[in-house]
Amino acid sequence: MSSVLLASRNGKKLAELQRVVDAAGITGVEIVGLDAVPDYPEEPETGATFEDNALIKARAGAKAIGIPCLADDSGIAVDALNGMPGVLSARWSGRHGDDPANNALLLAQLSDTPDERRGAAFVSACALVLPGGTETVVRGEWRGRVLREERGPHGFGYDPLFAPDDEIADGRSAAELSPAEKDGLSHRGKALAQLVPALRALAG
Repeated sequence: MSSVLLASRNGKKLAELQRVVDAAGITGVEIVGLDAVPDYPEEPETGATFEDNALIKARAGAKAIGIPCLADDSGIAVDALNGMPGVLSARWSGRHGDDPANNALLLAQLSDTPDERRGAAFVSACALVLPGGTETVVRGEWRGRVLREERGPHGFGYDPLFAPDDEIADGRSAAELSPAEKDGLSHRGKALAQLVPALRALAG
């Protein structure tokens, strides 16, 4: 059994990656999160792009733990805000990972923006770094629009404010989709799907 480190303590991301692996029929790969390995110094995410930050995290994990490391950097890029919050999504309100504050700030910034100009995209860059130095970086995007209020109990981050363009979503927010529906449509699902061949190779 090969282990792949997911450089995250987010249990929902861990479950999402495991579902992608299972759906692809990959056996022989165990996904472990940061909570399952010894602590190591995590590099600051100083990159200018999602790809830069994903690589920073994946390189640090592969070097410290000595096993393949996968890292995701993701966020929302709002058209009316010239692509912001972008790489600052998780700390848009000034406190890292404060979803309610981040969502409230985004709503306030778009309060005067008409519906037809509320387009946005969720973006995910995933980097897979092997201890030997091989690096694979992929990107997934999910287009939609920013709602005027939060809707739905599922997901995390900006999911309750994001209504995907996909017909199957039928106007629902990302937080109103089931996990299986979200996996099939989402930015992270699209990025992770591109890594299936590399993960399958690790499984031998």
